[in-house]
Amino acid sequence: MDLLEIYRQQGEKAMVNALYASGREDSRMAGRAGRVEFLTTMRTLQDYVKPGMKILDLGAGTGVYTLPLADQGCAVDAVELAEKNVELLREKVKPGQEVRVFCGSAADLSGFPSDFYDVTLVFGPLYHLHEPEDRKQCLQEALRVCKKDGILLLAYISNDMVPLTECLYRDFFAPDADHTYNHETFQLENFPFVFLTLDAMRRELEENGVDILREIAADGVSELLAGTINAMSEASYQEYLKYHFYCCEKPEMLGRSSHLLFVGRRKQ
Repeated sequence: MDLLEIYRQQGEKAMVNALYASGREDSRMAGRAGRVEFLTTMRTLQDYVKPGMKILDLGAGTGVYTLPLADQGCAVDAVELAEKNVELLREKVKPGQEVRVFCGSAADLSGFPSDFYDVTLVFGPLYHLHEPEDRKQCLQEALRVCKKDGILLLAYISNDMVPLTECLYRDFFAPDADHTYNHETFQLENFPFVFLTLDAMRRELEENGVDILREIAADGVSELLAGTINAMSEASYQEYLKYHFYCCEKPEMLGRSSHLLFVGRRKQ
């Protein structure tokens, strides 16, 4: 049974479990090109995170951000829907790290207290939750559990960049590819991920009570140039990172990034 049929017959959780059953989530940020998103996100987090803070990591995967933040002296609660990822994350937690791991949906935080976390991360749910009402619930819950002056970091996948990166793997613009995107609007088929335009991302956040503070092209054109970047010398790679950091918050660069990172807080 393919992922779409699993989703239709069994729902979101079963589809996510099937998607991540291989346990290969760690490999997504492997290699120099793959690490650009991680390095950009960690660089951004350092502007807000201090030792002793309480952090909620929604859609924690296998701990890409959970574990480094715990190493910095933060108490991290990680919530992950995919059971295989939960298993792998629990295995990775080291003695002395203040980490609690929960298997559950980011759209249901009923077991978590209000106004509790200094920083809330929403790095997967907004492109895994297919129904707008579920994303609304996720955002409102993320705001509820965050302190009034707390910070949220939220990630989306860009609808308008994916067609270019998909050309690396297949004839994306084939005239008969009706199942892939709307040939008039270029809206991608929202499966297995949800793809939004930059304007739609902003609108969804603002309509659900998020005051947007920063907008960041998390990986920029790194997936598109993956072959070139992965072949760079270390010195060249460091210069590429400097260039990426130089331009990743320029408004004109936001439309050319596979992942968009938003920094926000609760509207006052």
